[in-house]
Amino acid sequence: MRFPTLAPGVQTRRVTDVFNGLDRRLRAPDGCFRDTENLSARHWPLLSTRLRRGVCGTLESPGGLLGKDALCHVAGGTLYVNGLPTALTGLSPGLKQLVGMGAYVLVFPDKKFYNTEDPTDCGSMEADFTLTGDLTLSLCGLDGTPWPDPTPSPTAPEAPANGALWLQSGEGGATLCQWSEALGLWNELSTVYTRVEFTSEGEIPRLFRAYDGVEIEGLPLEDLNGSKILYALGGGEGERDCIVLAGLCPAAFTAENVTVRLRRRVPDMDFVCQCQNRLWGCRYGRNGDETVNELYASALGDFKNFRQYLGLATDSWTASVGSDGEWTGAVSYLGHPLFFKEDRLHTVTISPIGAHSVEEIVCRGVQKGSERSLCVVGESLYYKAPGEVCVWQGGFPQSVSAALGEERFFDAVGGAIDGIYYLSMRGETEGWRLFSYDTRRGLWYREDALHALCFAAARGELYAVDAESGALLALKGTAGEPEADFAWMAETGLQHYETADRKYLSRYNLTLRLSPGAELSIALRYDSAGDWEESGTLRFSGTGTVTVPIRPRRCDHLQLRLSGRGEGQICALTRVLEVGSDV
Repeated sequence: MRFPTLAPGVQTRRVTDVFNGLDRRLRAPDGCFRDTENLSARHWPLLSTRLRRGVCGTLESPGGLLGKDALCHVAGGTLYVNGLPTALTGLSPGLKQLVGMGAYVLVFPDKKFYNTEDPTDCGSMEADFTLTGDLTLSLCGLDGTPWPDPTPSPTAPEAPANGALWLQSGEGGATLCQWSEALGLWNELSTVYTRVEFTSEGEIPRLFRAYDGVEIEGLPLEDLNGSKILYALGGGEGERDCIVLAGLCPAAFTAENVTVRLRRRVPDMDFVCQCQNRLWGCRYGRNGDETVNELYASALGDFKNFRQYLGLATDSWTASVGSDGEWTGAVSYLGHPLFFKEDRLHTVTISPIGAHSVEEIVCRGVQKGSERSLCVVGESLYYKAPGEVCVWQGGFPQSVSAALGEERFFDAVGGAIDGIYYLSMRGETEGWRLFSYDTRRGLWYREDALHALCFAAARGELYAVDAESGALLALKGTAGEPEADFAWMAETGLQHYETADRKYLSRYNLTLRLSPGAELSIALRYDSAGDWEESGTLRFSGTGTVTVPIRPRRCDHLQLRLSGRGEGQICALTRVLEVGSDV
């Protein structure tokens, strides 16, 4: 009897030796994974575990991080520099915006400052002094030198001495003139100054400086109240203090038992940044007694003065904005302060003569609550927009997050080092997750469920604060105590093939390297149904390369999940496919 001869099945071999991270789309390219945990691109094209982190301690009531020459952080209402407490204490509870400006650390919304080079130079950006008592007013020069009382008269005095003062009265008001013997005429003084003397026991020189922009109320001459510049000040403990203001005092006099208030104020700002030696900020809503939608800039090199108007290029600056909606973030990028709303950004062009201008670009802005996602990586600006993660390089933003799939994320916080953009976000369904994005290769990875309160890069390390535990983490592991071995995982999407016939994999060959003591588990799920089926566990006792054969059962499609503990790299994944009958 003759039996039919069956032709052997045709085998095909497909090798994947380039692994391109996370891709949650329904049809992901070969070499991508539906989900990852604690993996990175540091040994790309291999699939590698992330660096072991360092644990640098636990912060009590953490409030923020700032990377300068030293690492600065706020915890328990106190500013710390290099882990040591400073004299800047009593900060309000909650998350802070920390801004570096030269040697200074600026703390918002508290409006406090600290000089890292001079620890005695710290305190409040604002100043407020109230005097109740006697004070003396008289005419003076710009530097506060007293002048004699002028001669009040509707007509010019006869035979005046050189430098004599004449207070000319008329229907348009009083005008102060000074006699010039060399010119033989009376010169009208466009700006006149008044010296105000009182006793503050040195409080005024301690709180204020020359050319501060202040608000004054309560002086007996109305011309001296309102928004003013302190052209000079003097005095000290045990001395009579004085300030010099622009305004006319017709004759020296003493006012008794008056109450005068002197204030230097910093506007309430939603977000702040430092750019070209100025502090910039934005505000939408109430600011004092006004409802505003404004941008602000401090005087050049002076973060305390936002009302210094001397007619110079170094003056403070304020601009109203016509676009509607709340501000959602601010950052300095390519020499420009950028201010975001959810549907647009405003970029300020800084003028060397003080004529700064604002350009509005309607585009994908920063998602509300994700202002801390703004991060400059290399020469590009990355941030979390309402529906995606974007990169901006000066034109229109481009999305880089298609691989993250359709899930919506919120409250993103970002940090960067070595070309890697780290982004901690709250998912709509799966909670908090920490992603890393390799900006050089365009690859995403999910690391773990870290809820990062803030990031800061300092001394070649990227630090993060765990919002749940308060732990201060060094993500590259160059500081602190190394963490214990961590679990890792890579899960493929659906493994489909080109033919519609029934087919099966005769085996997977997995080539990998594992460190001593590491282990690997392999699981499969068939036809998108049922639980994961364990296909073996490998425990490795030495460093080297091993090939693991995996024999799945016949199916239409499957998913592969690799999980393990300890450091290692996956070098290649080989699939041997055979086509069977339709039965």
